[in-house]
Amino acid sequence: MNTFNLIRIALRAMLRNKMQTFLTMLGIIIGVASVIAMLAIGQGSKQSIETQISAMGTNMIMVRPNSELQGGVRLDASTMQTLTLADVSAIKKDCDQVAAVSAMVSGRGQAIYAANNWPTQIQGVGPDFLEIRKMDIQDGVMFTDKDVEQAAKVCVLGQTVVTNLFPDGSSPIGRSIRFANIPFKVIGVLVPKGENTFGQDQDDIILAPFTTVQKRILAITYVQSIYTSAVNENASDAAVAQISEVLRRDHKLKPTEDDDFSVRTQAELIKTFSSTSQMLTVLLAAIAGISLFVGGIGIMNIMFVSVTERTREIGLRMAIGGRGVDIMVQFLMEAIMISMAGGLIGVILGVTTSYTLSYGLGWPVLITNFSIIISFLVCAVTGVFFGWYPARKASNLDPIEALRYE
Repeated sequence: MNTFNLIRIALRAMLRNKMQTFLTMLGIIIGVASVIAMLAIGQGSKQSIETQISAMGTNMIMVRPNSELQGGVRLDASTMQTLTLADVSAIKKDCDQVAAVSAMVSGRGQAIYAANNWPTQIQGVGPDFLEIRKMDIQDGVMFTDKDVEQAAKVCVLGQTVVTNLFPDGSSPIGRSIRFANIPFKVIGVLVPKGENTFGQDQDDIILAPFTTVQKRILAITYVQSIYTSAVNENASDAAVAQISEVLRRDHKLKPTEDDDFSVRTQAELIKTFSSTSQMLTVLLAAIAGISLFVGGIGIMNIMFVSVTERTREIGLRMAIGGRGVDIMVQFLMEAIMISMAGGLIGVILGVTTSYTLSYGLGWPVLITNFSIIISFLVCAVTGVFFGWYPARKASNLDPIEALRYE
């Protein structure tokens, strides 16, 4: 029996029991749609994280204190006092692979202008911070090194702060706002950046000279972190080595002592978050794959029922010369066609669901050819794997017994 006839017979059998065929395919449809949607969400999140981190500057390097254990309690790294302004100066002076350096301290509080107030974060930074973080001024100017030296009470606002403190749309440039009861003159407004991958509003921020925030708001002498950028992306590793060497020297650490600071590059952050995202993607796909397995069991059950219902038909085919292999291939073809048809519908449903989530909820999704191809391959394997045993059972029926079956 040729392949065309087998396909025709299988299609006729499927159409004869439309509802049964659809219910059989339902498990495959849900399974494939789930796999594609989960992979799309996982890959989209991974790409979005990489894009967001890269947007902060691919050659950005962050230096933070290492947290410590005291009395069995791990202290927050931001409260450690291992980094100082002397470290910032040493990095600027002795690290030729570093292009820009900025100390950073931060705190939260209420920003107030007239009758309007807004809870936000103030970050004390240096003038190079904008270059390091790939941020730009939309209106006004950035404060200068002189402002940092004098601990000037000037600031630059993010767009969210502007919107909430100046709801009438007036320009904040030249106005004075208060933060922690300290007056700050607004000299600039940042270009909006929107939310990052983690849902944080990057425009809900106030930038001020780090000396001002240190002395007037936080009352500290240390810095919470140091932001730097390498001269280029390829120099990041060399810059990290130089920074580590300078800080170990200035902190007088012995060769046997661990660093009291940590140095992280954007590449390390991308690798860390991508690894976590990839693990979650695999987990989601595995959970969705269970639906495919359940759908395969449904195909096997229905094929067993089909063999029982069509026992006399099988006996008649064998009686007029049909071979066992033809009967097996016929039933196997039906199982594969059911599986592949369900896979096609599942792909369409999965792609539609992914784009619906993207446009409706704003979730980042990325549909790859790999996920579609692998779904079809899994469907074919599912049809063969779960259809083979019922098909083999049909091919082993005794023709005489099959004709007598009622």
